Amino acid sequence: MKRTVAITILSAAVLSSCVSKKKYTELETQLNNTRSNLQQTQVEKEEIEKKYARIEDRVAEYNAKINSLRDENDEKLEMTAVAPVNNNSKEQMRKTISKMDPSELAGAETLEDSVNLAISYNLKQSISEGTDDENIDINVDETVVMINVSDKLLFSDGSYRVNNKAHNLLKKLAEVINSEPSLEVMVEGHTDNRTMVKESYLKDNWDLSVRRATSIIRILQDKYSVDPAKLIASGRSSYAPLVKNDSPENMAKNRRTRIVLIPDLEKFFGMLDSQM
Repeated sequence: MKRTVAITILSAAVLSSCVSKKKYTELETQLNNTRSNLQQTQVEKEEIEKKYARIEDRVAEYNAKINSLRDENDEKLEMTAVAPVNNNSKEQMRKTISKMDPSELAGAETLEDSVNLAISYNLKQSISEGTDDENIDINVDETVVMINVSDKLLFSDGSYRVNNKAHNLLKKLAEVINSEPSLEVMVEGHTDNRTMVKESYLKDNWDLSVRRATSIIRILQDKYSVDPAKLIASGRSSYAPLVKNDSPENMAKNRRTRIVLIPDLEKFFGMLDSQM
């Protein structure tokens, strides 16, 4: 009996020793794997750091090249909110501004404002020669040029037939449009809020505003060879007034044609190049 118990105890001890050794071997294997993974991770980390250092060197090299270009006066760029301006454009702008009434420059707070004013001035000098300046207003907003022309210059009251006295203006406008192939041109007709006379050949102000826009577009296309693919006709009726239609004077302000020039950014500053 004692011998049997001794054998049993010995067997349990041997089995316990075997299980512990197996567990130890597993843990040792896991440790070795962890060390290997850690070493691989360290190698990868060092490779990433080397790549990052090379990228930093390239960025520093590019920045040095950019700074070098900026130091060259003829190529030096100054940014507006919409596009870069080189020294040649700035010099042209200064020449234009020197010809302007100082009161027109009072609201210019930034380079962009000055550029817009200079382009407005050049365009107005170009297209309004021989006409009454009071009938033409030009504004530039983020490269979009908006030319408002009073109906006093373009049409008789309630008519969409273009006055002969407006042809000089449209000829000059066509020259500007044709000089810049990238331009798109939208012609908008605007009216006051008076209703049409009963039994008129015009249905309403929508009809009048659209016909006025298309009349101008046809002249630009047929007489002055403006590419029709660049032209857009739009009628706004009386729904985009400049002022309230509460007096004859205000109604006259609202009766207008707006010509919107939409240039390619690269061509925008070309409008500064010629002195009129």
